[in-house]
Amino acid sequence: MNMEGPLRPRLVNCSDFQFGVVATETIENALLHLAQQNEQAVKEAAGRTGSFRETRIVEFVFLLSEQWCLEKSVSYQAVEILERFMLKQAEDICRQATLQLRGKDTELQSWRALKEQLVNKFILRLVSCVQLASKLSFHYKIVSNITVLNFLQALGYVHTKEELLESELDILKSLNFQINLPTPLAYVEMLLEVLGYNGCLVPATQLHATCLTLLDLVYLLHEPIYESLLRASIENSTPSQLQGQMEQQKAYQPLKTQGTSFNPREKFLSVKEDFMLLAVGIIAASAFIQNHECWSQVIGHLQSITGIASESIAEFSYAILTHSVGANTPGPQQPVPHKAARALRTAAAAASSNT
Repeated sequence: MNMEGPLRPRLVNCSDFQFGVVATETIENALLHLAQQNEQAVKEAAGRTGSFRETRIVEFVFLLSEQWCLEKSVSYQAVEILERFMLKQAEDICRQATLQLRGKDTELQSWRALKEQLVNKFILRLVSCVQLASKLSFHYKIVSNITVLNFLQALGYVHTKEELLESELDILKSLNFQINLPTPLAYVEMLLEVLGYNGCLVPATQLHATCLTLLDLVYLLHEPIYESLLRASIENSTPSQLQGQMEQQKAYQPLKTQGTSFNPREKFLSVKEDFMLLAVGIIAASAFIQNHECWSQVIGHLQSITGIASESIAEFSYAILTHSVGANTPGPQQPVPHKAARALRTAAAAASSNT
């Protein structure tokens, strides 16, 4: 490997990824493990989840990862680490504020100081999350402390090596050293592997490159895409029907509801943490872009692999495509399968006119 000269961002090449070389038993075990992780994450989804996947934050992480020539999985991992850490910090501050308010001597100065410290150190924490994520990746290089300090100094933030190490340690301790978090990319690549064994007509390597682009898009437009998905679900179902769809969406049933009350927006929070659902939506949208004639076959394969209803896969892929090519949403009076099919035809026409 030639390390001389300035480093340039390494572009993703489809030839770097090999599908179909892992034993089927290994793939089955890995897929089951991912499904179990996904089910647990969906069950634990809380109202604050996703608060730090805001577009500007994600864009910052993506651009920084590109500048430091990091592999794509590192940027996704960094976003997820930052999300978990910041939520934990916010929860701790709120907990301390609650305890202070209950005390006899109500003094909020320490709470305000903690909040101000959290804000002032946000860029440092973000960069530390990227550095930690780079250390988890065995494919490429680790970002050195000198590189990080020089970058922070260029932005006007002066820190020492000791402060940088303390920042990493704070993140690790806050998350109980559990930073090797699953990302949507892991689900996408695992499902592509299974599709290859199932005889998918669109090559996995061909789908992979498009999936990376669409996954970036979903991260950058996280709220608009999921908001349109929620709106479409509410428009096409009564509350009772929507609740039933969400409860029976998967074979492993991660979207269980409790009690008799039903708030679609509240229940939809778990959907935002459903990486398996996101992965099938990404792959279906990619398949349509690559070869829309094979789209139905790909959805059928994905449904049989994951147990996710074909209507849900179509609706998710439709939401992704409309935000990527700007197709107009058809009228709400149409049933979901026909609506998705018409929307995808519209997306295909828009894509053809742009090429």
